[in-house]
Amino acid sequence: MNVDLVVVGTGEAAQNVAFPCRAAGWSVAVVDSRPFSGTCSLRGCDAKKVLVGVAELVDWVGRMQGRGVSAPAPPLVWPDMIGFKRSITDNRPTDLENRFRDVGITAMHGRAHFVGPTSLAIGDETITGGHVVIAAGAQHAPLGFPGEDLLTTSTAFLDLETLPARVAFVGGGYIAFEFAHIAARAGATVKILHGGERPLEAFDADIVGQLVEITRELGVEVHAGSPVTAIEKGEDELVVSVDSGKAEWQVAADIVVHSAGRVPEVDDLALGAAGITRAEDGGVAVNEYLQSVSNPAVYAAGDAVTSGEFRLTPVAKMQGGIVADNLLHGNTRTPNYKGVPTVVFTTPPLARVGLSEAAATAQGLQFTIRHEDTSGWYSSRRVSSSHTGYKTLVEETTGRILGADLLGPHAEEVINIFGFAIRHGFGADDLTDMVYAYPTNGSDIRYMV
Repeated sequence: MNVDLVVVGTGEAAQNVAFPCRAAGWSVAVVDSRPFSGTCSLRGCDAKKVLVGVAELVDWVGRMQGRGVSAPAPPLVWPDMIGFKRSITDNRPTDLENRFRDVGITAMHGRAHFVGPTSLAIGDETITGGHVVIAAGAQHAPLGFPGEDLLTTSTAFLDLETLPARVAFVGGGYIAFEFAHIAARAGATVKILHGGERPLEAFDADIVGQLVEITRELGVEVHAGSPVTAIEKGEDELVVSVDSGKAEWQVAADIVVHSAGRVPEVDDLALGAAGITRAEDGGVAVNEYLQSVSNPAVYAAGDAVTSGEFRLTPVAKMQGGIVADNLLHGNTRTPNYKGVPTVVFTTPPLARVGLSEAAATAQGLQFTIRHEDTSGWYSSRRVSSSHTGYKTLVEETTGRILGADLLGPHAEEVINIFGFAIRHGFGADDLTDMVYAYPTNGSDIRYMV
């Protein structure tokens, strides 16, 4: 089969390439070995946020005890939570496949691998495109210790029919904290085992410290500097071995969840058969236009090309649109990663955007730091949120907002205002001059800069 464009993957990046190119009259085929729709829609952002929304009820009722609420917090019913999640996510693969076919996009199931510069084999079939876009997403990073095969993936965790009594997380990133907050509120005993010096290393250490305090008050054990060295299967439990360098110890759990990061899922695409060079982080090496540096007929978007803190669904979507434009009109657009916010959907959420203190210092910038525990502010007191705070960086010479870390109710929304300011070069005066709706968490911004 010959087409103008083959897209590997069906997530946000893939969709934002496939649909515009098809609308422009190109013949397009998409191929995916997983259910259509991608990680975010089925087993990532959207799925976990459904569970977060339910768990927030327990947190809210608990905080309001003696403040107008006397009934105890209702128990979370795990099977019902998963059923609710499935009612939102389960139809998406079929719906997307129907959308593809309705507009004339060829939808193919199976794992693809290159057999030529723009030719891919899917099972017994070979398809050749004028161009190929790799938007295959990410997979869990290999950890390389004995018993790694006993780990449960985040995908499987989100489909558990029942929640085990004891849950351990290997790694201290987004997945660990988000799922730990859900599982602990659903009644599980939870431990986070993180090999690095501190968890959530991309976020400000002081603000993360507050989140760790909240997490421990939930009953979750958070262990940093505690790399896992092995997992063994016991008679009726899993035994996790930890070596901190100073001591060796073990953790017993009913389930051990991989939360130690993800890597581009391109290992089995046979990129070498297409002359496609890989980047240092394992993804596809691309130029500023998201075009392969070694095969100009190939582009990449999403997790297949993005690393670090920008491995985010909104970034993948942006990149997909840029690739589509560059395919249709020539290489004219490049991605702008300025002011891209990221959020850990704990309760309360942790959010950040822009430069960290270290990054701003490394760039030689002169800046003022504003940092405060805001648990005594009205916006926190009225909802009895005992651990909230912020840290912002403001450039001294221009007043530009350089970065912000927030922890507290609606931080996931408020951070977007900081992101907008950073992306468009607005300064502290612009944010303080703004007339905000009050009382809202957004109206606190004027006191943060």
